[in-house]
Amino acid sequence: MSETKRYNVVPLPAFKDNYIWVLRDERHAAVVDPGDARPVLDYLASEGLRLSAILATHHHADHVGGVAELLRHFGVPVYGPKGEPIATLSRALAEGERVEVPELAAIFHVISIPGHTRAHIAYYGAKDLFCGDTLFACGCGRLFEGTPQQMCASLAKLARLPEDTQVYCGHEYTLANIRFARAVEPANAALAERERAEMRTREQDRPTLPSAIGREKATNPFLRCGEPEVAASASRYLGQDVRDPVQVFAAIRNWKNEF
Repeated sequence: MSETKRYNVVPLPAFKDNYIWVLRDERHAAVVDPGDARPVLDYLASEGLRLSAILATHHHADHVGGVAELLRHFGVPVYGPKGEPIATLSRALAEGERVEVPELAAIFHVISIPGHTRAHIAYYGAKDLFCGDTLFACGCGRLFEGTPQQMCASLAKLARLPEDTQVYCGHEYTLANIRFARAVEPANAALAERERAEMRTREQDRPTLPSAIGREKATNPFLRCGEPEVAASASRYLGQDVRDPVQVFAAIRNWKNEF
């Protein structure tokens, strides 16, 4: 897989805390998870860009709600997960398939990452990972349709990507996620430093994304369920000793839901 890329990645804020990711060069663009068409249409018009493709990671409305409107303006392919209710798909994807956007000289490999939804997928290419609501900066998505075992396996799959992989997720949840992570792993010095850095970033009204796989492995409790301090915190939360990483994950995911 080529590690070079011809496109730039631009975040478009949407709703309260979503990001729609625009992949663009000087003439063409593709969008990932357009929950709202208006920010995309406005950006394309202001930049003089033509839409070439739409990529969806999962079926939730805040990620695909703008697709139908975009298709009224641009006749482009719509890629998304096989086995999820997205009526606008032109090609349904599964693990191991790939997506090409020739206008951007971009190739993405499809990674199956169920857990948040039944058939959630990610797109990976040229050290860029578009992972929707599975892996967040210092967090992970809620388990709406999957199991702790599925989500653990999905996160482990992403954690095996190169450490400098850029992580483009669907929401600006980073500071809230870090506050929870500090409760789980208060002695993690890398996490304390990350909190200081990300607070400065948000004070400047800049996105905390993309993150990187290496940064997540060092600070994200959901990727650190085998660490003794994370397991000890999960055990205190449950009131019983747990060490199995899947059980630790399930405990801290439930804790995060209540946090």
